[in-house]
Amino acid sequence: MSIWSRITEALSALRQGEGLSAVFDRLRTASAPERSVAFTIAVLALSAKMAKADGLVTRNEVSAAREVFTIAPRDVAGAARVFNLARQDVAGYEEYARRIRAMFGDGKECLCDLMEGLFHIAVADGVYHEAEDAFLRRVAEIFELDERDFRRLRSRFVPDEADDPYAVLGVSRDASADEVRRAWKQLVRESHPDAMAARGVPPEARQMAEKRLIDINRAFREIADEVA
Repeated sequence: MSIWSRITEALSALRQGEGLSAVFDRLRTASAPERSVAFTIAVLALSAKMAKADGLVTRNEVSAAREVFTIAPRDVAGAARVFNLARQDVAGYEEYARRIRAMFGDGKECLCDLMEGLFHIAVADGVYHEAEDAFLRRVAEIFELDERDFRRLRSRFVPDEADDPYAVLGVSRDASADEVRRAWKQLVRESHPDAMAARGVPPEARQMAEKRLIDINRAFREIADEVA
């Protein structure tokens, strides 16, 4: 069964008047297969709230989501339903973020994966807005990600930081060669498809890992060339 069919099942379980917050609560103790459903709904729901926050009512959210997920034409309606439910839900994005934080427990890597998906969607229109930055910073705070984690993610997407390979690897400019190498190896391990699948990232979002590896390896090469 595809991820979109499983999402449709999860949404169909909502009772009259319930919002997506109820889905997050029900998936809080989800087994490994359902974690991918939780991950996908979380990215789509928060991106819908983000689009509302930056005021771009003309944004095609499904098109932006395709920066993260493979969405076949037959699955567009299912993805759009998640966006619509998030827009209609009276719960604010901070409430969503708190419930998603609780849903994934201590899974910092998975929360970073989720933030990365939001960054992909934020820049899908070619512009990174101040409102989007404020939104993502607040979500990162609720996820209990520190400033280094946030900058490491942001530096891969935002033009004013995109030329900083140290930020991409999450190391300081005075880090030793060994520290840089350890950080690079750790990020490569975390980006392995098996590791991402274990955290709940669905196969439909695996293109995200491919871009991440390209960015990580490029940053490592740039630092190596700089100190050679």
